[in-house]
Amino acid sequence: MAARSAPSCHLRLEWVYGYRGHQCRNNLYYTAAKEIVYFVAGVGVVYSPREHRQKFYRGHSDDIISLALHPERALVATGQVGKEPYICVWDSYTVQTVSVLKDVHTHGIACLAFDLDGQRLVSVGLDSKNAVCVWDWKRGKMLSMAPGHTDRIFDISWDLYQPNKLVSCGVKHIKFWSLCGNALTPKRGVFGKTGDLQTILCLACARDELTYSGALNGDIYVWKGINLIRTIQGAHTAGIFSMNACEEGFATGGRDGCIRLWDLTFKPITVIDLRETDQGYKGLSVRSVCWRGDHILVGTQDGEIFEIVVHERNKPFLIMQGHCEGELWALAVHPTKPLAVTGSDDRSVRIWSLVDHALIARCNMEEPVRCAAVNADGIHLALGMKDGSFTVLRVRDMTEVVHIKDRKEAIHELKYSPDGAYLAVGCNDSSVDVYGVAQRYKKLGECVGSLSFITHLDWSSDSRYLQTNDGNGKRLLYRMPGGKEVASKEEIKGVHWASWTCVSGLEVNGIWPKYSDINDINSVDGNYIGQVLVTADDYGIVKLFRYPCLRKGAKFKKYIGHSAHVTNVRWSHDYQWVISIGGADHSVFQWKFIPERKLKDALHIAPQESLADSNSDESDSDLSDVPELDSEIEQETQLTYRRQVYKEDLPQLKEQYKEKQKSGTSKRRERAPGNSIRLHFVHGYRGYDCRSNLFYTQIGEIVYHVAAVGVIYNRQQNTQRFYLGHDDDILCLALHPLKDYVATGQVGRDPSIHIWDTETIKPLSILKGYHQYGVCAVDFSADGKRLASVGIDDSHTVVLWDWKKGEKLSVARGSKDKIFVVKMNPYVPDKLITAGIKHMKFWRRAGGGLIGRKGYMGTLGKSDTMMCAVYGRTEDMAFSGTSTGDVCIWRDIFLVKTVKAHDGPVFSMHALEKGFVTGGKDGVVALWDDSFERCLKTYAIKRAALAPGSKGLLLEDNPSIRAISLGHGHILVGTKNGEILEVDKSGPITLLVQGHMEGEVWGLATHPYLPICATVSDDKTLRIWDLSPSHCMLAVRKLKKGGRCCCFSPDGKALAVGLNDGSFLMANADTLEDLVSFHHRKDVISDIRFSPGSGKYLAVASHDSFIDIYNVMSSKRVGICKGATSYITHVDWDIRGKLLQVNTGAKEQLFFEAPRGKKQTIPSGEAEKIGWASWTSVLGFCCEAIWPVIGEVTDVTASCLTSDKTVLATGDDLGFVKLFRYPAKGKFGKFKRYVAHSTHVTNVRWTYDDSMLVTLGGADMSLMVWTNEMEGYREKRPCDSEESDIDSEEDGGYDSDVTRENEISYTIRALSTNIRPMFGIKPHLQQKEPSTDERPPVSRAPPQPEKLQTNNVGKKKRPIEDLVLELVFGYRGRDCRNNVHYLNDGDDIIYHTASVGILHNVATGTQSFYQEHNDDILCLTVNQHPKFINIVATGQVGQDTTSTLSICP
Repeated sequence: MAARSAPSCHLRLEWVYGYRGHQCRNNLYYTAAKEIVYFVAGVGVVYSPREHRQKFYRGHSDDIISLALHPERALVATGQVGKEPYICVWDSYTVQTVSVLKDVHTHGIACLAFDLDGQRLVSVGLDSKNAVCVWDWKRGKMLSMAPGHTDRIFDISWDLYQPNKLVSCGVKHIKFWSLCGNALTPKRGVFGKTGDLQTILCLACARDELTYSGALNGDIYVWKGINLIRTIQGAHTAGIFSMNACEEGFATGGRDGCIRLWDLTFKPITVIDLRETDQGYKGLSVRSVCWRGDHILVGTQDGEIFEIVVHERNKPFLIMQGHCEGELWALAVHPTKPLAVTGSDDRSVRIWSLVDHALIARCNMEEPVRCAAVNADGIHLALGMKDGSFTVLRVRDMTEVVHIKDRKEAIHELKYSPDGAYLAVGCNDSSVDVYGVAQRYKKLGECVGSLSFITHLDWSSDSRYLQTNDGNGKRLLYRMPGGKEVASKEEIKGVHWASWTCVSGLEVNGIWPKYSDINDINSVDGNYIGQVLVTADDYGIVKLFRYPCLRKGAKFKKYIGHSAHVTNVRWSHDYQWVISIGGADHSVFQWKFIPERKLKDALHIAPQESLADSNSDESDSDLSDVPELDSEIEQETQLTYRRQVYKEDLPQLKEQYKEKQKSGTSKRRERAPGNSIRLHFVHGYRGYDCRSNLFYTQIGEIVYHVAAVGVIYNRQQNTQRFYLGHDDDILCLALHPLKDYVATGQVGRDPSIHIWDTETIKPLSILKGYHQYGVCAVDFSADGKRLASVGIDDSHTVVLWDWKKGEKLSVARGSKDKIFVVKMNPYVPDKLITAGIKHMKFWRRAGGGLIGRKGYMGTLGKSDTMMCAVYGRTEDMAFSGTSTGDVCIWRDIFLVKTVKAHDGPVFSMHALEKGFVTGGKDGVVALWDDSFERCLKTYAIKRAALAPGSKGLLLEDNPSIRAISLGHGHILVGTKNGEILEVDKSGPITLLVQGHMEGEVWGLATHPYLPICATVSDDKTLRIWDLSPSHCMLAVRKLKKGGRCCCFSPDGKALAVGLNDGSFLMANADTLEDLVSFHHRKDVISDIRFSPGSGKYLAVASHDSFIDIYNVMSSKRVGICKGATSYITHVDWDIRGKLLQVNTGAKEQLFFEAPRGKKQTIPSGEAEKIGWASWTSVLGFCCEAIWPVIGEVTDVTASCLTSDKTVLATGDDLGFVKLFRYPAKGKFGKFKRYVAHSTHVTNVRWTYDDSMLVTLGGADMSLMVWTNEMEGYREKRPCDSEESDIDSEEDGGYDSDVTRENEISYTIRALSTNIRPMFGIKPHLQQKEPSTDERPPVSRAPPQPEKLQTNNVGKKKRPIEDLVLELVFGYRGRDCRNNVHYLNDGDDIIYHTASVGILHNVATGTQSFYQEHNDDILCLTVNQHPKFINIVATGQVGQDTTSTLSICP
């Protein structure tokens, strides 16, 4: 079992060797603290030359490729590559994230730049349009976005001397941008005759609208405005990659290896040729240059960083080196010294000192190097080459000992034997050669058992055996030195291996995921002493496992930093460090190993925050060493809340079905009934899968939710008020700190969060667009301005909102497992915690992102499931309740201690001014002091403690507590069984509200002459409810099986109940005691009905397609109705008790004679004339109109007719309750629709006097009581919606002008065909006229410049004269309104027509024009505020619609 838990030791990144010079530029700067900031792989590095120390920023999840320094030189912005790349703004002192900017770019972020005051940041993407985006980075908000160019952009900069101006350059272009409002507008630089059109690589802005840019040919182009005014030719002899502006002037660096310094007017000061210096070499190419005072930083293509002091320019100091070009695979450690050897495709071999963090030796080879090994005494270094040869060097002076080429394919692995006698060389041609070291590397043997290339080798401690891994993942063993394969497992049973670097084998089974055969782990190295194993994989992750690691799917700790493909990993000789190398990022990472014993003191090694968590105790087998999940929680984690059809899909579905149904809409349809219903009372509370969703409001009312309804319950008056803005299940509820507003989140394809007022019950804000499937947790900040929410998508996305503005502030992926709760820090509005399955995370807002750190449990506990969480009295104290009954006490992100609080999960926790209250599955409410050291008092929820005035009955003792809240001298408790209780602090308990427990509710019957009803459910209970003002449960009886139907006898004395096992019983309606029971069927009893009058017969319908008819008096079955092809859904008797009407699952309407059950054929017209004692049928001529257009997708599940036979109520699968006028003939009748249930209204029944309608929600387990309000009784309420699924002409309501305007389609004229057809061609153009295929599209966009411009010298052309708009006749009134205004005290009139804004002077009749629009203007308004006189806004038609603000003089 050891391998099934993550190791308790840790790795800390200590040093990174390398610098990213290839494919990047301008990525090296001095900070304000005179430290050097740059990046390599996925890590931002801050290097202090004085202290020779590195700090690391690890908030990225992939290669960083761009960097910008804030003008104050403390903050850094870095951009990465990836499918969903993001920008991090971070502090170079603390290396903590300040802001994350995301959700805009794709592929990667190529360039970044801050503006002059550092408030805004511009970024350029790597997408096909090279999008340019301007950010308010502190808020994480995008201000503006525009397509950059069709080809790559290499550099972008703000003009520091002109506000809101930017310049970008790239492949054969330079663009000058203006930012006006939120519109970015570019103008292309005009090269003219001054210089050739060519690729511009870098730029810098200067005073007087001057811009200097570095070109691919080594010239510097000087721009004034958008025009090229001069060139400085031969500034460099090759491309200029970097240009840096500072107080003294400008520095440029190019491919020619030279640094040139220029003064402020771009006159040359000096030149420094790095190739000619001591450290220089041929081919040196400068990628980045930074000039600060008398120091210059230079970054090169090959990964070096030079620092040059200006007055000693011939002696540059080399402060960082790394590998370059190709892949880096070779890694070996010295057996006795703290040295590491690396070799790369750049043909170099380098020896690094792990103590001094420096390169101490370098040797260039003839061929790319793929593997390395040092022999046991540290004298020889063997290198395997890509061409199939290997070379042995002396470590001392890097001189060659021997060079041997026996193979043609790459040598991927070689190792010396522990006794130093042999060298095993593994080749890509599947063979391993064994050489004798003492015999000057004479070949002694060959191992040929593999069928694929050799990947790893290990020697046994006695040098007698060799184990190999190959590309097929096979492990083979050989006797040494001959190379004979070992067939017997017994022979190698006791073999001890000198090293373990193989990825296949029993000891390392656990490094592989459980059900995977992928081959993505590149390297392994075992530390026998520390009993820990380190691995490197294709995803850029270094992992620590326990060793040995026997069972698949073991837990691990993971560390990020490499961008992709960590190719090799090794322990240092004394196990102090781990060295890892990145294939494509060319970097060498040195990690400090911190053993378990030191961890207890080393709080500073807390997991470093990052967007991709750097220290997760993750496992590929999710719950490997977590205690077994409690059954309730297990059940809850299975809930997905996914729907086949969401209410949002309805409009689209209706459109699809309308086409098919057009023929049926010609008949005039019945209008909707005059009656309305109003929701009066809801029995139920959602406790079975929700928590902490029950609160006292400001005035002492109780707010909670059930189904799609937010409920405000007044306990004094026993009345309810309802928020009906949701259209599907509400899953969570939070109360504003002032206790007057509530936030509720629902299920949906694009689920919404509603914030509403508990007094007016009106919505204040609705938030959508960032979650999928549903919102499972919400919480307000302490100041009430922000709201945090968690979705139920696969990533359980966490979103932070400014809810009043409806603006998303930050978003992050929460966890792959379910999150149960989100809690905002009451002291710091930017902090929050989330808790869930194996999850406790502490978040901090950073711009548009959230930085999460996992709770660090140390040795105090295992990664447990957290069900609830609250903050304590200080900002860094937090408490969480676990699934095992403990309360965890956290300081910052560290677990300080655990306290046993309940038997079973702690589901709810509430913070008080001085202490806490908790509730658990054990049904106990516990009061605690403010540090959870002492339990002050406990209350057990028992029937014996119920106060005499309680409304209803407690079903069982100690129900599981799901929500808990305090106020007004009481403790409010919500249970899993759907009960809301109020506990007085002195002990008595009052039951306020209750509903059915978990399981679908189908059975409903109303009493024949009393205001009561009966329900039966899958929760195995039969209940009687009072519908009069007391609104309580009168009686309950537990059943052996769940039930689906029930019915009162005509005299109201007996109650028949159909059960799910095919049996049914008759009970006394007052006492609920059994009178008689029968069990003739095996399938569910779906409907049960007494015959009218004396109730002589009882019809019992079942899912096995039969209806049995029983004589009630003799208790005998007297008839069976046969002939249905599917299960029975509804049964009704006629008034005489002689005929049965039956509906089936196959949508058949059948008739049977009673009591014998003979099938009868009755035409639908005749059936209408029969007097029916009840009508609950959903089929037939009389109720054809109740089926919606999308009847194929959703079923009408229930109906019920009023006793005066005028109004038919229906319930359907989408949760709608509808009222139709009866008879509902024709198709798609008009109706009144009400939303309160979430999905599947399973039953509807009118009371005996039609004064109330009772409805049941199947999955929401709620019983809703609606008041029937007769025609003309009251004004329309917002919950009424009178509509039909098809709107036709006779519905009326539109004036003809309004109708016409409503139908106008504002096609983008610039992109559509001409309004007036053009015929004929001018004679001189006839031959040249292109075909229709070749004709360019009509567009008002400025024409693209021709690639080749010809100058016809011979022809004299008339000069082109400019046209000036003088007068416009016309005004757009046909489809616009409120678009004429006076300006300047009535002197002028402002209006619009076509794409022109017109200012008409009344006195002179002259006009002036605003002509910046490029398509029809549709609206115009004038700012009335005295501060903004003559400001006009106009909006136009267009694909990318813009509105423009202009100032009218």
